[in-house]
Amino acid sequence: MAWRTEVAANPRAAFVDWDYWGRPVPGFGPANARLWVVGLAPAAHGANRTGRMFTGDRSGDWLFAALWRAGLASSPRSVAADDGTELLGTRITSAVHCAPPGNRPTPDERRRCAPWLARELELLPDVRVILALGRLAHDAVCDLVGVRPRPRFAHGAEGALPGGLILVDSYHPSQQNTFTGRLTEAMLDEAVGRAATLAGLPGG
Repeated sequence: MAWRTEVAANPRAAFVDWDYWGRPVPGFGPANARLWVVGLAPAAHGANRTGRMFTGDRSGDWLFAALWRAGLASSPRSVAADDGTELLGTRITSAVHCAPPGNRPTPDERRRCAPWLARELELLPDVRVILALGRLAHDAVCDLVGVRPRPRFAHGAEGALPGGLILVDSYHPSQQNTFTGRLTEAMLDEAVGRAATLAGLPGG
């Protein structure tokens, strides 16, 4: 928690005119969402700055572009919480709600945020499919619904969860994955499209 406020008090030169959010970042999307996208954590100068999940950084650029191509977002980019962008049948959240140092949440941070993730799912009665972006999100979802042992994480993998939910895995659209080609636009589009299809959304 101290890290998020320290970053907010010392913005990057490119964002010196911004009043950073600097608090836990809530999920974004409608309460009747059928698709729940779970990421890792807010980026220090992305969601921690803008106050909206996956907004204001390169990972968010990739994700929102893919959602837009699938017909699940009103805009291909999300740059600020008040930019008018809307999600359609989809909600975005993360396993950890505070920006962690090095974008690597500790086990204690993951444990502390777990009840918030559980409460968010409780408030989304129409969710049918969970798209986990990265192994940490995959593990958080499996722990959330009580799957033991956890199924192996793999890009494009899918499986049934308790309560009639379906889990779809994708590599996280981090720069580490997108710059190296480990995750391509086509791969992300396929994962998002498959999740949308399983959720019964128009973009599927």
